[in-house]
Amino acid sequence: MMLSCFAFRPRLFFVLVFLLPVLSGCVSPPLAQQPYPGPPVDDVSFWDGDHLSGSPSVRISLSEQRAYLYKGGQLAGVSLISSGREGLGTLTGDYRILEKDRDHRSSLFGAYLDAQGEVMQADVDTSKDPKPPGATYLGADMPFWMRITGGTGMHKGFLPGYPDSHGCIRMPGFMAEHFFHSVAVGTPVRIEP
Repeated sequence: MMLSCFAFRPRLFFVLVFLLPVLSGCVSPPLAQQPYPGPPVDDVSFWDGDHLSGSPSVRISLSEQRAYLYKGGQLAGVSLISSGREGLGTLTGDYRILEKDRDHRSSLFGAYLDAQGEVMQADVDTSKDPKPPGATYLGADMPFWMRITGGTGMHKGFLPGYPDSHGCIRMPGFMAEHFFHSVAVGTPVRIEP
């Protein structure tokens, strides 16, 4: 019996020294240790409109999740977007820019804060969520706001890689700023499916 245990030791040594590192390299780390992938890398958005002139216009494609800005009919820039999520979809049609506000805050969506300014309730919809006693409302930050219709507009916001807004057209900050400085009240905007 002692001899048979001794006979298996070289095999055990081989497994431990040579195969264990190979096998352990195939195992993924626990889920908690894996990095969060985050939003997709933006390899689409670009701006090339500083040298262009002419009247601006905007075309938004919901199926492509892209916004296109034209000056005098020439493409000046393309932006990734995140449009309205299911149940809060972005309306299609022909519109015009109704308002511009560099430091806009939402009057519909935000958070309720206590007297110390701490969040009591996040992700508030003021049309559905009553304000708790003593609370104040803080609207969601929507920089470079360009109102298109009603409560819908283009603005700087988070892009998770799919439609996720309350109906607005979110854009990366640098693109929202380019669009904001290029359009005027009255600029035509077409939103396509």
